[in-house]
Amino acid sequence: DKEVRAIFLRLFAQLFQGYRSCLQLIRIHAEPVIHFHKAAFLGQRGLIENDFLTKVLNGMAFAGFVSERGPPFRTCDLFDELVAFEVERIKAEEGNPPKMIKHVRELAEQLFKNENPNPHIAFQKVPRPTEGSHLRVHILPFPRINEGRVQELLQEGLARSQGAPPATRGDKKCVVPAGPPVGTFVCS
Repeated sequence: DKEVRAIFLRLFAQLFQGYRSCLQLIRIHAEPVIHFHKAAFLGQRGLIENDFLTKVLNGMAFAGFVSERGPPFRTCDLFDELVAFEVERIKAEEGNPPKMIKHVRELAEQLFKNENPNPHIAFQKVPRPTEGSHLRVHILPFPRINEGRVQELLQEGLARSQGAPPATRGDKKCVVPAGPPVGTFVCS
């Protein structure tokens, strides 16, 4: 699963190499408005006649991609690192399948670590009951639930949650690396 995702991550990193140099921030407040220069991107990469990439750039998914990933100050991730710093590595691996597979496996491992930062907690096993445990007499039946007490606990929890400050994610925002300009990529 992660290796397939890593392959697509590399593919989109190759397709969109240098896209940040074709972004123009028009307005910052109240919500940023970002414009992507498709013609400049395609022209500098020598892909004006490429129907597939033109259709990708004209699609709604790419518009969402630009609005989400266009701001210069946001939380960075693995894709940003690939587009900004791994351009030469991806180019060098084009004719060398073993190196490409090694890189895909490294990316897959990083994707796995991102989703499961504490694998020992995420994959905790519940021990199986011992054989014949259901036949033991000394095990008490599950007690009846007191509906009044349940309501009290719910009200206490709601009162505590209303007075607590809102929870925030621990993502750190940073300046997104621009990577090399589009003119350095000429694709066939």
